[in-house]
Amino acid sequence: MAKPKAPRRTLESYSVKHISKTIRAGDCILMRPSDPSKPSYVARIERIEADARGANVKIHVRWYYRPEESIGGRRQFHGSKEVFLSDHFDVQSADTIEAKCTVHSFKSYTKLDAVGNDDFFCRFEYNSSTGAFNPDRVAVYCKCEMPYNPDDLMVQCEGCTDWFHPACIDMTVEEAKRLDHFFCESCSAEGQKKLQNSHSASRHSDTKVDTKRRRR
Repeated sequence: MAKPKAPRRTLESYSVKHISKTIRAGDCILMRPSDPSKPSYVARIERIEADARGANVKIHVRWYYRPEESIGGRRQFHGSKEVFLSDHFDVQSADTIEAKCTVHSFKSYTKLDAVGNDDFFCRFEYNSSTGAFNPDRVAVYCKCEMPYNPDDLMVQCEGCTDWFHPACIDMTVEEAKRLDHFFCESCSAEGQKKLQNSHSASRHSDTKVDTKRRRR
């Protein structure tokens, strides 16, 4: 006759001694990968359990996938710190926790003054079996009609208010940073004239330039 499993209890919190941090359900964490050459796994804690003595602590997690771990792979608009909240749940030992981290909403991430090693952002949920995303579409910008990548500099047209990558409008990043004004080719001739004037002024003036970068 099989020996019955020892009862386990849910913990409200747990102190992870090897990282000197306390974890709770809802926290995001970095976990040690099975392959040391790969980056740490990102997960959200769903539940913390221990045996009757408070030992053998296990964490129920919901995995975040990195773009390269998804069926479609990494694409141009994916940010370097972007992750997808997947439908993949798992149980892991608390000993595999490497650090706590923060997974921001996309809007909150774009407003950060500085991005740390433990900062990530999520704008999609991901179905690990079908490769489907929710939402299945997001706003696109520029002539290339790509979603916004927060790692990339973009400039905003003062006419139509769309955002553009410098390379897509035959401009270098350095030139874009010197702009005082920008009007895309679809906007008015007056706007184009103002753009030409702003280019000329930026080459002969030390006036501080407002470099526009898209925020959501």
